[in-house]
Formats: sequence, structure tokens, C-alpha cells
Amino acid sequence: MILFPAIDLKGGQCVRLKLGDMQQATVYNIDPAAQARSFEDQGFEWLHVVDLDGAFAGHSANGDAVEAILKATDNPVQLGGGIRTLDHIEAWLSRGLRRVILGTVAVRNPALVIEACRKFPDHVAVGIDAKGGKVAVEGWAEASELGIIELARKFEGAGVSAIIYTDIDRDGILAGINWTSTLALADAVSIPVIASGGLASLDDIRRMLEPDARKLEGAISGRALYDGRIDPGQALALIKANRAKETA
Repeated sequence: MILFPAIDLKGGQCVRLKLGDMQQATVYNIDPAAQARSFEDQGFEWLHVVDLDGAFAGHSANGDAVEAILKATDNPVQLGGGIRTLDHIEAWLSRGLRRVILGTVAVRNPALVIEACRKFPDHVAVGIDAKGGKVAVEGWAEASELGIIELARKFEGAGVSAIIYTDIDRDGILAGINWTSTLALADAVSIPVIASGGLASLDDIRRMLEPDARKLEGAISGRALYDGRIDPGQALALIKANRAKETA
């Protein structure tokens, strides 16, 4: 089980949105690279990065900030937001990114995702962002008619390394993970699922470690870490203790 700290980039700064609204952005650090180093120093093993401007624009918009992050941390980094072509995927992976997250293109062009998995095995994740139970695209600005599980099943057997599932209705408001929907998705597919949106407290970490959630690869935390609602040391100690228990 992995706890992924999040860096969301807007205008080159580290921000958090409320309910996916770009007009409701709180700046937490003007130096994303320093934030990445801080997360590594705290003991986190991975880093989750989203180019928010890129997600809306359809192309990378915070490339300099992402490259600075990659230089600042030895932790593996996964990146989403505006990655829409095979050339774009290859370019980011060549810079040292561990995993790309494909969201809008997974809805618009599933064949490209499948081809990306073939060309770059173990380096492609799918981001499924849902609002009202339906998949949202273009930086959450547009709703589709696709259901969450319907989309996820398109990629069974393709080699997708993970599905990052975000409940937009909970994102950035510390309402707690939507465990019902997240675990239903994890039950429906064989692809590992990462929970995102709403993680609020150590109680969510403890819930993530319950037996029925073991199928998850982990969860992403943003605002709760920045606001101090989750103590990194305590959260990582819970996860470490759980790993030791499972391997004993």
C-alpha cells in the first residue's frame, strides 16, 4: 500500500483546487521542486504530479516545473495533465518520469492507450475522473456518458499499470474517500486502483489498510497533507506496520 503525496501545478506553483474548480485554487508552495524534496525527506516513496493548466489546455503547460521536480527528487514520479500523444509520452519518459497518466485520451482514443502500453510497458496509467458517477474529461470541464467501470474494462489485459480514480465531488474538500465507488471499481477489474479525492485524516489511512481495501495500490493525498490534517510520520508508520504484519 502506497501513500502518494500530490503536487498539482498551476502557473508553475504548487496548488490545490476545490471540487476541480480552477478559480478556487489555494497556493501552498511557489517552489514545486522544494515541495518534492520535502515529501522525499518526510519518507514518501512516490510522487503524484498533475499539470492542471495542461489538463485544460490539452498539452503540457508546466513543463519547466515538472522537469525541476524530476531533478529534485529520487522518488519515482507519475504525471498527468495534457498528455495526449505517443510522442508526448515518450518525451516525458525519456526525461525520467516513471509513469504517465492518461485521462482525456483514454476516453477519446482508447486505442492510443493500448498502443502506449505496448510500447512503454509498466509506464502507463489511466486516470478516471468521475463526477456524479460519470467520467469527466478535459481537466474535469466536460462530462461524458461513460460509466467508470465501463471505461476501466476497456483496458483489461492491455498492460495498464494502474487506474487513478478520482471522485471530483470530493476532491479538495476533505470529505473522505468514496470507498463504495472506489472498491467497486477495484472489484470490477484486475488493474490495480489508486484512490484519489477527499482523503482527509488518519482514519482514511486506517480504512485503506482494512482487508477489503488490500486490492488497492494506494491512495493520493493533497490538501490534508498541506493543511497538516495528516501527519506524514504517523501515516507512513501505519503503512509500514501494516506491511510488516502482512509479511510476518
